Amino acid sequence: MLSKKTKYAIKALMLLGRNYGKDPMQIVKIADEERIPKKFLEQILLEMRNAGMLYSKKGAGGGYSLNKSPEDIYLSQVMRLIDGPIALLPCVSLNFYRSCDECMEERVCGIRDTFTDVRNAMLQILNDTSIAALINKEKELDLHVPEEKQ
Repeated sequence: MLSKKTKYAIKALMLLGRNYGKDPMQIVKIADEERIPKKFLEQILLEMRNAGMLYSKKGAGGGYSLNKSPEDIYLSQVMRLIDGPIALLPCVSLNFYRSCDECMEERVCGIRDTFTDVRNAMLQILNDTSIAALINKEKELDLHVPEEKQ
């Protein structure tokens, strides 16, 4: 399951992506617009800044902005940064591999083989989905939502 921390990170990146090329956004504004607890958001933004995804500016007119284009930030990068492994089992993780304690023979493990397929399918989507793609997806979805009758 996607952690709240990762979901908040993605929501903040989407807002900053919609603001890309404009002045930096203050934490309070991001927190208010995306309904994210400010203290929690501060930690998330700092983590993403330290990883090079964000730029921060102190003082008047300061705040956070994307350090690269929304087209160049992918969900797989965000998820790994915030939560670590994407794979559902440690023995199928690409970046955080660890053998399972109870496993006798990995190469003939049906569970491992199946969850390798799950990881590959999930990574295909996450590696192909940028912050810009999510922003565009929201615009498309909004076009298909019928207006409420008044």
